[in-house]
Amino acid sequence: MAAKRRGEKARWKVVVLLESVKAMCRLLLMRLTNSRPLLNPPLPEREADPSTLEEKDGSGLESPPSEKSEETQWTMPRTGLSLPTLPSSSDISGYLLSKALTADDIKPPKALLHRVNGMGELAEVLYILRPVIYSAAMYYWATKNKKSWQPWVLGVTIEYGARQLAKKDLQERRAGGLRALTALEKEELKRRGWSLGWWLMRGAFYETFTKYVDTVLPHAILTLLTHTEQSVDPCSDQQAPKQTTA
Repeated sequence: MAAKRRGEKARWKVVVLLESVKAMCRLLLMRLTNSRPLLNPPLPEREADPSTLEEKDGSGLESPPSEKSEETQWTMPRTGLSLPTLPSSSDISGYLLSKALTADDIKPPKALLHRVNGMGELAEVLYILRPVIYSAAMYYWATKNKKSWQPWVLGVTIEYGARQLAKKDLQERRAGGLRALTALEKEELKRRGWSLGWWLMRGAFYETFTKYVDTVLPHAILTLLTHTEQSVDPCSDQQAPKQTTA
């Protein structure tokens, strides 16, 4: 609040400071993981822990926690033991496939993400530094022109360029290209692609276009709903009887 009272430039100065600290932590985390890409969330969940699979034989495997929900279990009244419900006869294949472990479920954590180097490492560093560069550009242009397109174009270019560099590095250095990615890497690449849509809500694009759509669209939807409620259903053959007064 104090930064907001001091002006737009002071607010962006605080944002630059916060983004710089976050970028330093991410670069440190990238170094600790031997130049592996960062994930969001940083600790993905898996159905089974590979370290426990080595200590148990095939008959002693426990079902994943997600399958032990109360909705799919039946508790015996005398012993109190819980039994999973039997699948329907038409969904036997789906039931068996849900119990099977995939290759990614038993891989060690380091094998889920491949190390990046060269062009791929540069792309990851650019992706980490993109909020710092964008906020610094907004700080520079804050007092000059709030609707300036330079920071927005710079931010979009860096994020899109980092994505294209990463994809090019995967196609050239990885055997099999994008098809050889693990499920975790594919999910992260897809998430970063969808995150480009957030640029429609930032900077000059928001001030020029999205801001006005946000104010006009709810009014248009409300008008459409009101008109729909007042109209008569053309598929209906009966109409409500009119009330007559005595």
